Amino acid sequence: MKLLALSGSTRRDSWNTRLLHAAAAAAPARAEVAWAPDLSALPHFGEDIEAQALASGPVAAFVAAVHAADALLVATPEYNQSIPGTLKNALDWLSRGADADRLAGKPVAVAGATVGPWGTRLAQAHLRHVLGVIGLRVVGPSLFVAGAASRWDAEAGRWDATVQARLQAWMDATVAAAGAG
Repeated sequence: MKLLALSGSTRRDSWNTRLLHAAAAAAPARAEVAWAPDLSALPHFGEDIEAQALASGPVAAFVAAVHAADALLVATPEYNQSIPGTLKNALDWLSRGADADRLAGKPVAVAGATVGPWGTRLAQAHLRHVLGVIGLRVVGPSLFVAGAASRWDAEAGRWDATVQARLQAWMDATVAAAGAG
């Protein structure tokens, strides 16, 4: 099973990218995790450039990577109680073009980490809505990591045992749900 990891954060030391790296390490043997192309390389969506962007370049590469995956793993930070514009822009690109219907029913799992106390709950709710609108099928449980700075062991380069256990359960449930669908 091919999983595509998609971090909604472009920050170099992103909690969400770290979460996805830990998810990749926790993937069952039958699952292979690849990384989505850099979302910051995608131009802002616009109908004036749509045909050309979908035909070649970073947008075409991003869309092709999503279509090649059996399922997606999306981790999002929470910006102003919603998803980052870069992530929304990427999803807008996915929803366009003649092949957009290929997304129908593609499984996607949602997670998020933040230093705040809510663990990206509002961002994940917004993300789930957008994913549903473009036809993706959200699977598995949500994974909320609040207080990320205190849950990350920089010396060991890993999350604390509670987050690791929740992450393992999230990956197992995601792969099971994606494989059943």
